[in-house]
Amino acid sequence: MQLNAGDLSSAVDRLVTAILSANSDGQFALVGLRSRGDEVAERILEQLASRGIEVPMGVLDISLYRDDLAHLNFNPKLQSSEIDFPVDGTHIIIVDDVLFTGRTVRSAIDALMDYGRPAKIELATLIDRGHRELPFAPDYTGVFLETERMDYVDVRLVQTDGEDAVMVTKNPA
Repeated sequence: MQLNAGDLSSAVDRLVTAILSANSDGQFALVGLRSRGDEVAERILEQLASRGIEVPMGVLDISLYRDDLAHLNFNPKLQSSEIDFPVDGTHIIIVDDVLFTGRTVRSAIDALMDYGRPAKIELATLIDRGHRELPFAPDYTGVFLETERMDYVDVRLVQTDGEDAVMVTKNPA
């Protein structure tokens, strides 16, 4: 399976339409997860701005909140988090590129709580590939991909990778 730049653009359009349908008052903030969730959040922010809706956006690095640090064969690359608005009492929409097991979402919520207590947290994901290990479901989804548990989903975005594409590689096992 493969998605191209047009497919990803349509997925972002679906995210924006769904977010606005549920939040027409524009009273929310976006928090993109490094890396690639922040780029998806920027694309959402641009589309909102083109419709006259200005919302705050932050970026969150969850590297130190991961529950698999002891099992990694490498040290995670730490990047800065940038949340320049008050989190307390704010409706936050966490944005990520792929939702898989739910562990990244759990880490993101833990990290976000260090900034304050949001009024509400929702999840927007460019791609939902299923296979949850934790009870998280996206509030907003760009594309649902049918995958096998051991498949690899490689998301490539222009700002980070130089191109917009998604490749699903089947596990040879």
